[in-house]
Amino acid sequence: MEEQNKSPFKIEQVSIRLVKDAPLYSEEPLNNPEKVVRALAKELSEMDREVICIVNMNAKSMAINYTIASMGTITNSLTCPRELLKSSILSNASGMIMLHNHPSGDTTPSYEDMKLTARIGAAYEIIGIDMLDHIIVAGRTGEYFSFNENRLLQNAKEFQELAANHTREVENSLVAAEKARTR
Repeated sequence: MEEQNKSPFKIEQVSIRLVKDAPLYSEEPLNNPEKVVRALAKELSEMDREVICIVNMNAKSMAINYTIASMGTITNSLTCPRELLKSSILSNASGMIMLHNHPSGDTTPSYEDMKLTARIGAAYEIIGIDMLDHIIVAGRTGEYFSFNENRLLQNAKEFQELAANHTREVENSLVAAEKARTR
C-alpha cells in the first residue's frame, strides 16, 4: 500500500547556453599582451574595484570572446576556478588569457596574484585549456604587467609548489605552538 503513495523521483533537465553581449572592436588580432591591453584597458580602467576578465582564444591564439568573470573589492579579486572556467568551456576555447586590474595603478603582482595565477593555471591545465598569459592592468594609465613576458607564467607550477610548502610550514608551526602552549 505504501508503494502506491510514493511519487516518482523527479530530476530537472537544464540547458546551458553561451549568451553573447555587445562586442568590443579591435582593428587587429589579440595575439600579444599589448594588443589585449589596448582592446580591454578602457573597460578595466573604468572599474572602481578589481575585476577578473577572461579572453578565450581559439587554436590559432585568436580571440573568440571575453567575459568579466569575477568582481572583487578595491584591493582584492575574489574568485574560484569554476567561475573562470565556465566561459572557456562554453566557448570551446583551446587557450585563455586572464586579465585583472589594479585600481591603485601599481602593476606589481602581489603574493595573492601569484597564488591565483598558479591555481587558475593548474585548473585550466587539468581540463586541457592553455593559460597563455595573466596580465595586470593599471588603473587608468594603461600600463600593464604580463606574467608571460616576465617569465612568471612558466614558473607558476614551481610557485604553486613553494606556496604549498610554505602553507605546510606555517601549519606545522601553528601546531607546534599550540602543543607548546597546552603543555
